Amino acid sequence: MIAFSLPALNASLNALAAVLLVLGFIFIKRGNKLAHRNCMIAAFCTSAVFLVGYVTNRVIAGAPHTPFAGEGPIRTVYHVMLFTHLILAIVMVPMIFMTLARARRGDFEAHRRIARWTWPIWIYVSITGVLIYFFLYRWWPSE
Repeated sequence: MIAFSLPALNASLNALAAVLLVLGFIFIKRGNKLAHRNCMIAAFCTSAVFLVGYVTNRVIAGAPHTPFAGEGPIRTVYHVMLFTHLILAIVMVPMIFMTLARARRGDFEAHRRIARWTWPIWIYVSITGVLIYFFLYRWWPSE
């Protein structure tokens, strides 16, 4: 029987969001607006499912803090990555909504202007979410 792992599921959702973001970027650069739109909506939904699961696990279920077991310089790398991940994850939520809202109402010039900032932050948060999982549970597990 395979044991359920919420951290692994969350990392998978972040990885899927990152793939969808990259595909969306490629599609818009190639002029395929429909595929771009579909990928970005799917990335939004994937990130939303992650966020609901994460917040539910942390707040309602009272999930314990998982300490990082790495030592030396990698500990600093981890904490810098975690800090920037958390700050940018908070910043990106309203940016994503603004970016999507501008696309939805057809204001594509305004959409492009904010997407130039939203996309790199979103991809960074998605990728570092996966890395944080590996740092905590695969590469330097605390148990």
